[in-house]
Amino acid sequence: MSKKGKISILLSVVLVSALITAISPKNGQDPAFHHFVDTRGWLGIKNFGNVLSNLPFLAVGIWGFIVLGKRRPVDGIWAIYAVMFFGIFLTGIGSAYYHWAPSNDRLIWDRMPQTIVFMSALVATVGEWINPKAAAGVLAPLVILGIGSVLWWNHTEALGAGDLRLYWWVQFFPMVGIPLILLLFGRWDNMQGLGNLIWVVVWYGVAKGLEALDAKIYDWIIVISGHTLKHFAAAISAAYLVLLFKTRHAIEKQSPGLANSTAGSRNEHKSTSLTVPK
Repeated sequence: MSKKGKISILLSVVLVSALITAISPKNGQDPAFHHFVDTRGWLGIKNFGNVLSNLPFLAVGIWGFIVLGKRRPVDGIWAIYAVMFFGIFLTGIGSAYYHWAPSNDRLIWDRMPQTIVFMSALVATVGEWINPKAAAGVLAPLVILGIGSVLWWNHTEALGAGDLRLYWWVQFFPMVGIPLILLLFGRWDNMQGLGNLIWVVVWYGVAKGLEALDAKIYDWIIVISGHTLKHFAAAISAAYLVLLFKTRHAIEKQSPGLANSTAGSRNEHKSTSLTVPK
């Protein structure tokens, strides 16, 4: 299949998913969402488990910037990952702030950083497997869309008619879009880091499952809740994003012949352009 045909399929899936989102019934935030089973405090920290379990996000974000400092890939890829790792770091802060005293007003600070990660992960996949320059061009619009989805939900919630549809699309479309991009544009000679990206999706799925089983897991284990474990699983998912960058952009310590081969591959990658079929 031609590249234009593949892009047509990808854009069609984006449009169909957007249409389904638009015609879906509006739904606001269920107040019960804020009622987590583990409300124990310790050392003066309210909801200790759900607050402190956000520390791994801070660690992963810092680790990401350390890795970034040692590598300078071309064509905007560095900036995409910088935004992603910053979003991961902010997720640790925003989620801890929310879980200290859960409410809709605080939930926006939990969700906005997450949308940065969702959108930048999607953009990074575009950059790594389709075209880095095109990905850099859509980074800001998609990050703004993600943040805007949370602000829109908060605005509609204040009007008494909460609308989470756009936020749900921002959160879940990457779980469809990323595998689709790999299926359409992946090549056997360009699959470095594929395993890391698969684990990103798998661990995020585990995190959502633990979130849904919050009370049941607490009843089973007692010492820790499903939501607290969800934070650890989500942080592992984020760590695989750092490993993705580290694997795809290893520090070059190679022979001149291999260096020339890598340079040729980069030039070929640069020549690829993301064009929208007429």
